[in-house]
Amino acid sequence: MSRIPRSVFFLLFTVSGFAGLIYESIWSHYLKLFLGHAAYAQTLVLALFMGGMAIGSWLCSRWSGAWGNLLRGYALAEALIGLAALAFHPVFVAATDAAYASILPALGGEIPATLFKWTLAGLLILPQSVLLGMTFPLMSAGLIRRYPTAPGESLAMLYFTNSFGASIGVLASGFVMIEKLGLPGTVQSAGALNLALATAVWLLARGTEEPMRARPRTGRDSEGAAPFRFFLTVALLTGAASFVFEIGWIRMLSLVLGSSTHSFELMLSAFILGLACGGYWLRRRIDSIADPLRFLGIVLVTMGLLALATLPLYGEMFGLMQAVMNALAKTETGYTLFLFSSHAIALAIMFPATFCAGITLPLITYSLLRGGHGEESIGAVYSANTLGSILGVFAAAHIGMSFLGLKGLIAAGAAIDAGLGLVLLWRVAEGRRLRMGAAGLSLACFAAVLAGVHLDAYKMASGVFRRGDLYSASDATLLFHRDGK
Repeated sequence: MSRIPRSVFFLLFTVSGFAGLIYESIWSHYLKLFLGHAAYAQTLVLALFMGGMAIGSWLCSRWSGAWGNLLRGYALAEALIGLAALAFHPVFVAATDAAYASILPALGGEIPATLFKWTLAGLLILPQSVLLGMTFPLMSAGLIRRYPTAPGESLAMLYFTNSFGASIGVLASGFVMIEKLGLPGTVQSAGALNLALATAVWLLARGTEEPMRARPRTGRDSEGAAPFRFFLTVALLTGAASFVFEIGWIRMLSLVLGSSTHSFELMLSAFILGLACGGYWLRRRIDSIADPLRFLGIVLVTMGLLALATLPLYGEMFGLMQAVMNALAKTETGYTLFLFSSHAIALAIMFPATFCAGITLPLITYSLLRGGHGEESIGAVYSANTLGSILGVFAAAHIGMSFLGLKGLIAAGAAIDAGLGLVLLWRVAEGRRLRMGAAGLSLACFAAVLAGVHLDAYKMASGVFRRGDLYSASDATLLFHRDGK
């Protein structure tokens, strides 16, 4: 048992989340200068950021059990992230200068040049992304080793603090740091934070830790093995659903708030803040939950229905933005109030469902720890959830948006979560009335929304965030409308 309060590590992990989201934002700005297109840069950064994190957390699930001091391993990962951040700008400048001066002209064609540019861009950010993916499993397992009496609370609080720091980091980088420090100063400031954090954790993490050992399993399909794979599947699918929601909501809200960089940062901050608050709410309850499987099933059904409810709620946001635009003066103060109002609208759409999403990852991980699967389950769940997020992003952006439209995309994500929740409730030995009630309520809600809710194409084409105007069939003619990339 460590004498250092856990709250010290929770506070430090907030700084880690703050710096991590700065990197995702900054890398997009850098790479669009090299790749020549913001959408390409954002796609590549998201894929490598999430993919690298999945790799890093998976590596921890395989190797961390043999390490004697995970908190010092965490400090080492943070130190390497910080050093890479300090070196990023000069390395980026040197690499891109060499590419433009000699390598790209020698390749002699568009396809080889494009492949080289994407490969080089990937090499610039993938190593740091892998290290970032190692931070949550290492800090979580290290704290649980040192404070074994309330493992669920540690998981939930670390998820909260890291997500809360990330939600602040998005706003700080987009609204303050880039303007005041520029791209080099912002990325180097984040690197300095990582180095300070690494030093603090290294000094605090003295002594040895007793690893959590998994219970012996008798075979591939033993009683212990099946739930492990089952829970990883749940983590993957609910991660995919959450990012289906994020892609759909960002597209929906961009028609209400605008598609500027600031609007995107407000939406991303609202999404992450919901995740953080879900983890915070769970922290005092998780270790006393009698049946985590049943509780998780209820949360997933609730999340699916709350996500579905954003479709009828969405239509009301246009009138709200119209009222905001008509009430505010076109001044600096008015723009500040516009940003606060935009954040509130984004929270109204995103917060309820993402609050539930913030409960799921700590709860799945705690269920496996409680089931005797050992600390490898922390990295495995985080990796599966992150992989699901990647699949959700690409499925939503490249398939779902074009073939299902916004309404169908959100409904599909909601069906994944609600369906997972019903499957979990059906696995519970008792509670037939709960299962039937959840299934009946879900069917009724989906039938009502799919049959009764229609997104107003006139409102969506109005650009209400510009002048506060809303179009309707009586005063405008809609020539063409189609959801797509």
